[in-house]
Amino acid sequence: MDDRYDVVVVGGGAAGLAGALALARARRSVLVVDAGAPRNAPAGHVHNYLTRDGTPPADLLVAGRDEVTGYGGHIVSGRVDTAARDGDDFTVTLADGRTVRARRLLVTTGLVDELPDVPGVAQRWGRDVLHCPYCHGWEMRDRRIGVLATGPAAVHQALMWRQWSPHVLLLRHDAPPLTPDDAEQLAAREITVVDGPVADLVIEGDALTGVRLGDGDVVTVDAVVVAPRTTARAGLLAGLGLTPVDVEMGGHVVGSQIPADATGATSVPGVWVAGNVANVFAQVIVAAAGGLAAGAAINGDLIAEDTREAVRTRRHQVATMFTAQAWEERYSSRPSVWSGRPNPQLVAEATGLTPGRALDVGSGEGADAVWLAQRGWRVTGADISRTALDRAATHADAAGVADRIDWVHADLREQPPAEAAYDLVSAQFMHLPGDERRALFARLAAAVAPGGTLLIVGHHPRDLRTTAHRMHLPEMMYTAEEVAADLDPARWEIAAAQVRPRPAVDPDGRDITVYDAVLVARRRS
Repeated sequence: MDDRYDVVVVGGGAAGLAGALALARARRSVLVVDAGAPRNAPAGHVHNYLTRDGTPPADLLVAGRDEVTGYGGHIVSGRVDTAARDGDDFTVTLADGRTVRARRLLVTTGLVDELPDVPGVAQRWGRDVLHCPYCHGWEMRDRRIGVLATGPAAVHQALMWRQWSPHVLLLRHDAPPLTPDDAEQLAAREITVVDGPVADLVIEGDALTGVRLGDGDVVTVDAVVVAPRTTARAGLLAGLGLTPVDVEMGGHVVGSQIPADATGATSVPGVWVAGNVANVFAQVIVAAAGGLAAGAAINGDLIAEDTREAVRTRRHQVATMFTAQAWEERYSSRPSVWSGRPNPQLVAEATGLTPGRALDVGSGEGADAVWLAQRGWRVTGADISRTALDRAATHADAAGVADRIDWVHADLREQPPAEAAYDLVSAQFMHLPGDERRALFARLAAAVAPGGTLLIVGHHPRDLRTTAHRMHLPEMMYTAEEVAADLDPARWEIAAAQVRPRPAVDPDGRDITVYDAVLVARRRS
């Protein structure tokens, strides 16, 4: 069990496992805490579960657990005592003292069936003491079925069970007298009414054979149907401010559940419910569907939160990444940031130029400036980072060209270069927000002397389609055509505005092609 998960699921029945499966398949970290007390444990089989009809409940849970863990979900045995808000998370405390944090909670603790206080009922519950005709009706077809009346819903139950067997009896027990309409409906369906309280169940061997009335008479039946009141297992939710509400059917309270919307979201942000704790009528397949719906909704909620956090992070990144402090931190974090080789587009364009005065914009650790100086250029290398400039100077000295390079610590956005002062202005991969970039490029263009060359190279936007390592800042990428469009054609001749492919290796070591946006412009004399 880890310290923190995206989602902790409390309850490992059909709803909890279905929710956990959806979340695990969505690549969420998910923990299921299961107390091992499923409501349907006494039942022999699960029914009405498409492709799983007749599966023993325990087998269904084993298969579900395997599926959840197969996708990386975690499952632990234990009982959750409390769940409490802890900042943006929840702290979940187990009965054995273990704690775990979660971004979201999915509670699928089910319900408790409050059975009639008739000797034998609890012991035979789920075997031949039943409640749901859709769960057990087929197996009890044409058998003698006694409906134990403990409330006003008994007549409805008897009429329901009559669909599966013509041998239905209504055991009036302690229910109020029948209305004339009820008596007529029962008579019309040939349902016998047995007056008097039921004292206990008659068991022979390991089978129910009848019910004993208060006067000692025994009524032969093969099954007894009861209408338990269903109470949501929701104690741990009380600390979060969630309490069950009564559920009515036909104007009568039949149980309680935690109110939630169609996805299982409760009134407490971050808390979902699914299964019988949220729907007292849910059979296993409905509970599983509710778990799936909740899992999908939780994942969607986390996606929205992750996106909000990503936007905050991105805005902070954009606001700070171009500062001198940010670049100092980047250069100081490692012995070298760049390869030490000159940029290939500079080599391609400057090799045929007559050496003169060059401005290397964002000169970094000096590879471009050193290469130019070695070919006879007088170079000014400008950078925002003192650490980068110190390294560049060291490299220039080692290459024997220190006397041909002037290193300038400057932010050219605030300290523009001298106008018409350079025969070559080279800006390699200067990616800034749009307005800042256009203003800087205008100042760089102004620094080119008549007859000089402006060389601007950037990562082309199509690089974002590749597996190359690029910061995902599409608004800061540009094409050569966009840069060319900002140059006055009366003053500039565009020698090249191209997309140039070149080989590269991605972070996983694969050979790929990346694309450079290359602008080469000559300033008219």
